[in-house]
This record gives sequence, C-alpha cells and structure tokens, in this order.
Amino acid sequence: YGGAGNEPAEVKPTVNDCVINNDFHSHHDGLSEISTKFESFDYDRTDNVTYWERVFQIGPKEATILSFVNIQRWIIMFLIGVTTACVAAFIDFGITTISSVKYLWITKAFTRCYFLDCLVQPYLIWLGLSISLVFVAAVLVVYLEPVAIGSGIPQIKCFLNGVNIPRCVRLKTLVAKVIGVLFSVAGGLPVGKEGPMIHSGAALAAAISNGKIVIGKCTCNIFRYFRSPVEKRDFVSAGAAAGVSAAFGSPVGGVLFSLEEGASFWYQSITWRIFFASMTSTFTLNVIRSFTHGVPFNLSFPGLLDFGDFSKGVTYYGYELPIFFLMGIIGGLFGALFNYINYKLSLHRMRDMQKKPLKLLEALVVITVCTAAAFLAVSLNQGCQPNYEAIQSDLETFNLTSFKCGNGDYNTMATLFLNTPEKAIKNMFHTPKGLYTITTLVWFTVIYFFTACWTYGVSVPSGLFVPCILTGAAWGRILGELINLIPGQEWSSPGRYALMGAAAMLAGVVRMTISITVILVEAIGDIAFGLPLMVVILISKLVGDYFNEGLYDIHVQLMKVPLLPWEPPDLSNQLTVKDLTSQSVITLRTTETVKDLYALVNDTDLKHNGYPIVDDTVTDDLSVEGTAATSSGRSVKGRLVGLILLSELKTILELQLYKGNLPSIDYRNSGRDFDTIKHMYSQSNKFTHLLPDEDMHLMVDLSKFMNPSPYTVYEKTSYPRLYRLFRGLGLRHVVVINDQNQVTGIITRIDLARYRHSQTGGK
Repeated sequence: YGGAGNEPAEVKPTVNDCVINNDFHSHHDGLSEISTKFESFDYDRTDNVTYWERVFQIGPKEATILSFVNIQRWIIMFLIGVTTACVAAFIDFGITTISSVKYLWITKAFTRCYFLDCLVQPYLIWLGLSISLVFVAAVLVVYLEPVAIGSGIPQIKCFLNGVNIPRCVRLKTLVAKVIGVLFSVAGGLPVGKEGPMIHSGAALAAAISNGKIVIGKCTCNIFRYFRSPVEKRDFVSAGAAAGVSAAFGSPVGGVLFSLEEGASFWYQSITWRIFFASMTSTFTLNVIRSFTHGVPFNLSFPGLLDFGDFSKGVTYYGYELPIFFLMGIIGGLFGALFNYINYKLSLHRMRDMQKKPLKLLEALVVITVCTAAAFLAVSLNQGCQPNYEAIQSDLETFNLTSFKCGNGDYNTMATLFLNTPEKAIKNMFHTPKGLYTITTLVWFTVIYFFTACWTYGVSVPSGLFVPCILTGAAWGRILGELINLIPGQEWSSPGRYALMGAAAMLAGVVRMTISITVILVEAIGDIAFGLPLMVVILISKLVGDYFNEGLYDIHVQLMKVPLLPWEPPDLSNQLTVKDLTSQSVITLRTTETVKDLYALVNDTDLKHNGYPIVDDTVTDDLSVEGTAATSSGRSVKGRLVGLILLSELKTILELQLYKGNLPSIDYRNSGRDFDTIKHMYSQSNKFTHLLPDEDMHLMVDLSKFMNPSPYTVYEKTSYPRLYRLFRGLGLRHVVVINDQNQVTGIITRIDLARYRHSQTGGK
C-alpha cells in the first residue's frame, strides 16, 4: 500500500453524498474520479532497530554534525530567497524588454497605417509577433515538460499535501516554467507571471535542498542530509512562500499563502525559517530592480506586481462600506461563472484534446482570437481622451497620439491592450475619474473575462492572479465611475473601487481569504484598506462557495489526485474504519526467504508500498484473513508486530543485508548507506538489481528494519477520527486490527480520499 493502496472490494453506500464511485467510466463530470497512480510521501519516521542504533552511537563528532546541519537549514533558506528573487528579476526583465519592442513596433505600424488605410499591416505584425512568442511557450510545455502547464499552484498544493506529483519540482520543469511564462506573457495572452513564480520558487527550493551537483563523471553532494520527504516538504513550502513574496512584495502574505493554500503540515520552528526566506526574496528582488530601473539601492521595488501609491487622496468613506459589500457579492457571482466556464473547457480538453499537436494548435488558436479581439477593440474604439501632461507619467503607456485620436489625445482602449497587464492594473488604480469611458471599460471587461477564462488551462505556463485582478479592476472601475456621477455626495476615486473589484474577483475565483487580504494590504502599503478588503474577500468567497469550489480545487480534482483537505467531509460521521478497509491484505513474517522477497518486489501486479509484519503463527486454512507473500501460498494470521515499506525491502536486497545478519553499522560508512538507497527506491518503482542464485535460500530477519510501533486503529474507529489522525501526522499507512491485535486490513490515502463532500447551489 502507498498513495495508491488497494481498492476496497466494495464501497458501502452508507452516506451517498460522500461516496466516490470507483467506476471511472461511469462519470463524466471529472470531479468524481480518483487516480491510483499517485503515490504518497513517507513523512512518518521509521523507528526501527537500525535507527536507534545510530541515535545511541551519537558522540561529540556526531553532535557537531547535527549542529552544522541546523546551520545548513538556514543557509538553504537564504539561497532559496536569493535564487527565487533572481529568477523573478529575470522574468520581469525579459517580459518588459520583449513587450516594449513588440508594442513599439505595433504602435508605429498603427500610427503609420491608420490614415493610409492599411490597418491589415499592423494587425499582421501584431498577430505574427504574438503567435511566435506563444508558440515557444507552448512547445516548452507540450513537448518538453507537461507539468509546467498553468500556474503550478494546484500541483504544489498536492505536493505539500503529501502526494508525490511526478516531475513537479524537477529542474527541467523549472526551465520550462520560467522561459514559458516569459514568452506567454510577452506574447499577449491574458495571463500573469505571479502564479508561476510560486511554482518556480518551489522547484528551486527542491533543487537547492537536494544539493547534488553532477559535472561529467564527478558528483558533489552538498546537502545530503536534506533528502528525506519531510525536509523536502519544508523547503518546498519555503520556496512557494518566497515565490509569493517576490511576486507581490509581500513576505507575510507569502508565509500565510504557504500555510493556507499549500502546506498541510506546520510547526513552530518552520514559521521563522520560511519568513526568513520570504524576506530575503523580497529584499534581493528590491535591490536587483533598483539597479534595472537606474536608481541603485533605492528600495522602492519590492515585488513584480506594483500597485502604486495609495496614500494620496481620500482612502474611502465609511458610508461606502455597503457598496463594497455589494461588490463582494458581484465578485462571488463573476468568480463562480468564471470557474464554471473554465471547468467545462477543462473537461473538453481532457476528453478531446489529448494529442500533443492539438494542444499546440489550441494555444495558437487562443492567441489568434485574443489578438483579433484586442485589435478590433482598439481599432473600433471611440474613447479618445485629452493627453493631460499632469498624468502622463502615471499612464505608463506608449505614445498613442496619432493613433486614431488627433490633437494630442490618446486612445483609452489602446492604453489597456497595448501594455503589459501589470501596467494596465496600475493605470486602473491611479488614473483620475473620467479618463476611461464606460463603454471602453465594459468592452475591455467582457473581452478580458472570457479570454482569460479560456486561456487558463491552455498548454502554456500561465498565472491566474493578474487576469483576475485586472478583470475585477475593470468592472470595479465601471462601478466607481458610475457612483462618482451621483451628485450631492463625496465619493472615493474610481481607482479605490477598482481595487475592491480586483480583490472581489480574485477571491471569487481562487477562494482564498486571509492570505489574499494580507498580500493586497502589503502590496498597496496602506493598512486602512484592511477592513474593506477583508469584507469584500470574505463575502466573495461565501457567495462563490454557494455555487462551486475554487478554481485551484477544481483543477486538483480534475487531476484525480487523492488530496486530503483540512477537515473530514461533512456527513461522514456514520462511517467507520470497517467501511473503508480492504478485505485482503498482504502480510509478512518476521523472517522471510530472499526468494520470496525478491519475487515480491518484482511483482508488477502489486501496488502495495507497505506491508504489516505479523508473528509466526501459521495456518493452512486459506479462508483466514491475510495472505502470505510466499511461494508456498500459505496464509499467515498472527498478531501485528511491525510494518515495513517496499522501499526498505528493496534496499535490504540491494545492499544484501541478509548475509550473516550484518549489523547496521557496517553499511553506514560504505558510501551506499541505507537512507540514500531507500530514498532512491521511494522515487522509483523499478527494481533492477540482480541477486545471485545461491542467495535465494537465505533467510532475512526483518525485525531489525521494520517499524515496531506503526500507527494502528480498531475497526470501530470513526472516519473523522481516523481522518484527523492520518492527515495531522502525515501518514502513508494505518494498520487496522481487531481486539486480538490481529491484522484485518490497512488504510491508505486513497481510501480516505474516496469520500468527498461537494456543495452546489447550497446543497
């Protein structure tokens, strides 16, 4: 058993709302299926004899090593923060450079051809540049590393939940993500770079903590003490937090994001280390961006997404809070609609677009439609506004003077579309009222909403934060412009309403609460907005939850990952362990032959990753529960004495620890230690090591390597109690026993994840 443990022979429909049907072909909604291909991590320490022998042998030298290991943890956290900031700076510089050249060419072509009636030429330039850039991003995902698709937040969320997502934090995935998001954003897709920064930070953390550098035939192991799943989980949590910190300039928000949306296992000591990594990331990026902006050490550039200065003018009026409350409702409704449409599109992709050429073609079709929609909106726009010199520096746009607007005016639609999304967001927040016409904002909102909804899930690296923020800022600005037309009352600037709309839309889509609130408050730098932002975000989440789940949760379920949420599902109190337990469980004895174990680890039909070990009471009655993994086919029924992992069995055979009952100390200094080999086999199911024929008759004493105190539950234990034990301790297996301490089954992650609670329309 492991993350993909045995399927129970029968699921008892005790509570129909919670039961997940195992007939995968009978469902078409994509949310009722769980895949057995995903493995779980072994977070629980194996307290076996060999482990305690090492503990008892700790002397002054070993104590010094342990102290140095603790120092290395802080060094790794520092490196995670610095490297994440460097990657963020690289992405930002690349996007800014490519976008500047691209939009400059487009603007010049528009200016030259508008009055010469040759608008086809700038359109072809715009389309050609966009397709070329998006093509590179799509190729990296489709043909190099498919895991780099999207923001990567659902994958990191599953990884930190204890599910091993293959290739999720590999270096190849990091390269595809970083280069891909650079080209997808610069190509003009309605995506952001902030979400992929979280995945990039997590991948960097995994690579750094692994500490293995291979140059030709030389291998350098720097951080070899940090390759256990527990250490890797903690560093990946720090990487995700550093990614948020670099994206938004929000170190506290990064820690809270990692806690709320990512990490399933948290303890006090890791909080300070993760905060250190986040702060290091923000400071390093601040320094780098000060140099790229030509003002060295002017630390005014903490994050990639700059919301500007909100300290100017009136913050908001107290009597506007009911309006913000209403905006939260609107954001929840729009978010639910966004998630529903994207969910249907994702189902279509899963059913009909599995071939690689089709995935590549879809990305090109999407950018073609997005470019055509933006071109038509810019070309047909009638929203010419005076080019006020006082606000020209705040617009941060290119010279659009002669683009359809004469007398020094500028085109408002072009200001939004012929810019990076980050600059468009800043313009929405800070330009004075009246500078965007209602018609312009309505058309932009409609176009951006549907193109962003279509784009998320296309085979390119793509973030969700910026499209949601920009869409919400657009319809929030509409509301602000309309409210400012009401006479006889003081109102906040439309930019304040744009901020509330952005928060409502983001919360309505992703359904996060405290982390979004803190991220936005830190990004705008004004705590006075804390209360209205909190109200808007909370209302938006509650309204959205009435209709469907957050988009990240939807995509996790579409991936069929056995994710375990914070709490057990509602309506599960009637279930007991007996309803979940497999009626057939493979057990081992304390001593087994090499031949039987070799056959066991090479049996491709078995998906087990953990085996209970029972005493040597043997019976020939085949009706007895429990089946021995021996060539004789005898059944073993006895009292539970321990548990051993499949990776440990493979390690025992490869290191030939059965010969002469070698003590554990003999293999610790051989260069091929037990922990390293075990970690290698925990990442791979293949066992290719050949054993000599003369060893097959030898006996293996498993008592030295088994965990003599595995977690167990009785058959009458309730589901919620088992769930909290399993998730809170990060377990991979829980052995089920009866009153006589005899093994009757085993519980794995998938047995728990099969029971889910979903809510639609309040039911």
